[in-house]
Amino acid sequence: MFAMVSSGSMLDYSVARVEARTPVRAAAVGLAVVLTALAAQFTIPLPFTSVPFTLTPLVVMLTGAALGARLGFVAQALYLAAGAAGLQVFAPSPTLPPGALRLIGPTGGYLLAYPIAAFVTGFLAERGWDRRYVTSLASMLAGLAIIFAGGVSWLAISVTQSLPAAVATGFAPFVAFDILKAAAAALILPGAWKLLKDTL
Repeated sequence: MFAMVSSGSMLDYSVARVEARTPVRAAAVGLAVVLTALAAQFTIPLPFTSVPFTLTPLVVMLTGAALGARLGFVAQALYLAAGAAGLQVFAPSPTLPPGALRLIGPTGGYLLAYPIAAFVTGFLAERGWDRRYVTSLASMLAGLAIIFAGGVSWLAISVTQSLPAAVATGFAPFVAFDILKAAAAALILPGAWKLLKDTL
């Protein structure tokens, strides 16, 4: 059975023996949206930058890898749509704008990069990168790089008017912790694959 889906995502492998695959996939996407929203609630505002510390990138990358490129992208696009519609799914903040305005606020670049990061992480996972630690870590770092690129670029354009200033406020304070989060996420995926192969 594993050989039949060796080029697919963890979700593909999980539903390989399920007849009603569409509802299972839809439920998995919905769960990814909920997990992203929950992760956003664990936020720590920092006094020297408008960008808070959150667990959201970790969940974006993990769910992207688990769902695969297409569904990972869809899940994060739905998360952004829910936030834009006014649902309280974004990181709580007294200074960042609510709803759709959050997408053009100081952290909008990070948020809009989520679907792309999930797609890339999922694309690599579909090709087996999430089954060994080294390649799993590489896929997590690729997704993280996309999130930082989007966030720092938008900060430079809309807030700081300077790339060095954007790096200082939107990258430098977070990169070490986010790399640690990526390293932790990379540990989870190969273990999850082993568990799936042992139980299915």
